[in-house]
Amino acid sequence: MAKQKIETVREQIYYSYANLAMAHMAIEKKQEKYGMLNFMIRAKLFKGLKDGTMNMRTIFDDEKVKLQTGQICNYCGSSERLALDHIFPQKYGGQDNAENLIFACRSCNSSKGKKDLMEWMIYRDKFLPLMVIRRYLKLTYTYCNQNGLLDMRIDELRELQLPFKIDLLPTTYPKPNELLLNIG
Repeated sequence: MAKQKIETVREQIYYSYANLAMAHMAIEKKQEKYGMLNFMIRAKLFKGLKDGTMNMRTIFDDEKVKLQTGQICNYCGSSERLALDHIFPQKYGGQDNAENLIFACRSCNSSKGKKDLMEWMIYRDKFLPLMVIRRYLKLTYTYCNQNGLLDMRIDELRELQLPFKIDLLPTTYPKPNELLLNIG
């Protein structure tokens, strides 16, 4: 796929989500690197999201995974000294609801603090599990949809105080063997 021209918030979220799906499939297939099929999946999903023939999966799907995974840190996998962490920090408008809460050990929770999740990932120089990124993207989409931001140009969104940083949505992913699909 040629380099995508991403202009709107919606396109940015969809492109990140399509890349996530590409990485997810590669992990499930235990691939060492991305191949043509992965890139085709990304292209088809991105196009389908943009033209409305496909949709992002619901947060309900993530809630099922959260229940199946049990009480472990969603960032590092530890089962010690757990707390609830707001994916979108409350300080920046993150809601105090189940969709925005995941388990985190006190060490990860303290390290993340009030940082944006993607900012924290970059700070740690360690890619988060894909399930956490998927949830972050869905929360970003939901927030933007509820606040009429999806069709704004990305540069317009940068001027707003938001619970996420649009420029930090991942659009490239490490090799599949360097990623975690899920904790545990």
